[in-house]
Amino acid sequence: MAYPTVAAPYGFKPVNLIGGQVFAGSTRNLPIQYNYNANIYYGDLVTLSAGYIVPATAAVSTTNTTVGVFLGCYFTSPATKQRLFSQFYPASTAAGDITAIVGDDPDSVFQVAVTTAAGATTIGSASSLLVGLNLAGNTLTGTSGGNNGQGAVVGASATTSGGGFRLMNLVPESQIITSVTYVSGGAAAATAVVVSGLTVGQVIPIGTDLYNMVGGQMQFTGSTVSTAATVSSATSQSLTVTTIPSLGNTGGPITATNIVLVQSPEVLVKLNFGAHRYYVA
Repeated sequence: MAYPTVAAPYGFKPVNLIGGQVFAGSTRNLPIQYNYNANIYYGDLVTLSAGYIVPATAAVSTTNTTVGVFLGCYFTSPATKQRLFSQFYPASTAAGDITAIVGDDPDSVFQVAVTTAAGATTIGSASSLLVGLNLAGNTLTGTSGGNNGQGAVVGASATTSGGGFRLMNLVPESQIITSVTYVSGGAAAATAVVVSGLTVGQVIPIGTDLYNMVGGQMQFTGSTVSTAATVSSATSQSLTVTTIPSLGNTGGPITATNIVLVQSPEVLVKLNFGAHRYYVA
């Protein structure tokens, strides 16, 4: 029941706090240096340099820390001499009162899109098997419209011990669910499952999960796509999968004629303990 299609990463959007606490929009005002020479985009993860806000230099991790997410700024316009509120900071602004609005709560939970690689804008899928594990952020920059291009990275090696983010949940509202017919494969510890009913040219990304559909209920098979596939046949498409047998049903994970593929392009993440500068000694 995807709404809407997630076409590209859009930065880190604070939605609430851990423990179910409400995110009330509380922010901290921190300075940006006069004439600072780089854009800072809405949704950028930022850090401090000599007391001034700057973009985090690469994907945030436990060795490359952040103080939070950039949510706009204000300054006295050099042209009009009036206070201007901006969604992003335009590089080389000659103002002495540039103030960044930063969501700096270390307990913030962010909604974010997932990409297939650190430098890619291609939207991927986060498997349910990754929930509770670490992800890295990507290294993308923003756009001239002021929005950030950052996201979390999923792919062949999605998790990392030094990753800056803990995956807390998938976002069900934007999941893409595709009904298919089981053809073969899918025994316990399977490495391939053959299905029919896909659209030729359709891309099935790494991290797409396979579910049995039984009595109108979805049952996770313990299998997730481990190699991206571009569908070449509507009648017989083989998917390379990784299977966790203990999560499958007795006798093997695929037990239904009808199965569904679930792609999860958005996740909820929290900064890991060592990735936020307020939590570094």
